[in-house]
Amino acid sequence: MFNSLSLKVIIFGFIFTFFSSFGQSFFLGLFNSSIRETLSITHGQFGSIYASATLLSSFLLIWVGKKIDDINIFKFAFYVTLLLSFSCFFFSKISSIAFLFIAVFLMRFSGQGLMSHTATTTITRYFTKSRGKALSAGWFGLSTAEFILPVLIVYLLTITAWQNIWISISILTLIFLPFASFFLIRKLDFDTREQVDTINSEIKEIRQWRRIEVLKDYRFYIICLNMLAMPWIATGVFVYQSFITESKEWGSFIIAQSFMAYSILSVLTLLISGFLIDKFTSRKLLVFMNIPLLLSTLVLFYFDTSITSFIFLGLIGVSNGLANVLGSSTWAEIYGVRYIGSIKALTTALMVFSTAFGTALFGFLIDRGYSIESIALISFTYILISLTLLFFVRNKLNPQII
Repeated sequence: MFNSLSLKVIIFGFIFTFFSSFGQSFFLGLFNSSIRETLSITHGQFGSIYASATLLSSFLLIWVGKKIDDINIFKFAFYVTLLLSFSCFFFSKISSIAFLFIAVFLMRFSGQGLMSHTATTTITRYFTKSRGKALSAGWFGLSTAEFILPVLIVYLLTITAWQNIWISISILTLIFLPFASFFLIRKLDFDTREQVDTINSEIKEIRQWRRIEVLKDYRFYIICLNMLAMPWIATGVFVYQSFITESKEWGSFIIAQSFMAYSILSVLTLLISGFLIDKFTSRKLLVFMNIPLLLSTLVLFYFDTSITSFIFLGLIGVSNGLANVLGSSTWAEIYGVRYIGSIKALTTALMVFSTAFGTALFGFLIDRGYSIESIALISFTYILISLTLLFFVRNKLNPQII
């Protein structure tokens, strides 16, 4: 299915999405209690610092992320690796609230932001006919990390200080990633593409949009409304899962157990979606992306029994699997790949921003006395409006031919 260079690009994407986990919320959250104990701060203080640092990282990503379009991919990956290694080392030295803010900013920027941005942009730019399957395989690196790392870190925290873990991660990153990048992508440049002779002529005819042109296209905003639904709603659900369990009287362990349904369906959908995208295109599948998420809000609104927790999170997992792949391939199909780095830098920054927005909005509504059913209804309304707008423009998402 893939030649040797194609496989190297996919492996590179897998490795970089795996290492992006060190800046993801699920991983940083494992050190929440240890850091709060070290600094003697509350949950609220930690949350405020985390959200503000995340917002700052999203703004900077818009500018730095576009540089991948201007320099050699291997050099860009090397610079990102150095920054991630330094960020991990700095994280181990947290000794004050100011250091915590800087450390979280660096990890969110280098890990969640630049590492995943580098992986997905490289795959998106290189692949054409097999882009969907390649992105699915690349994103599987993050899924693997989500499966392995929580158990490993919880165990390591029982035998060593959390600072030692971060120093070890820094050393591992500095040693492993440069060599991996050298052997996998040193031959890649702007013009390196998947060898598919039958469609090469079509590729050359697609208009290559600059970011400033994309910002003037109304379709971009309608697609973004749909792309950002999953990040802010799912983040709100994950952060305030205890509020949901208390409201529904599900018991302490139901949500945790239900995450099995979320993980399994997310991975299965991730793998299947790659084949569907290559067969039907992202443009045609986009309208289906948030339908499971829409149904999950109805489940949360109407049902209270504990079994519905598995259905609720399972449906979110399906939308998550679709969103991971569609979030990269859709932009390439519509706007071309020449400036995909700067376009994805903007959309990745918006995604990071939306996670902070979801956390703030859910917290605001909960503090104002809104029930989880009311919050589910607000989420349902947002998804329905964005889906309706997308439905009306679904036939206008084809790339422009020059």
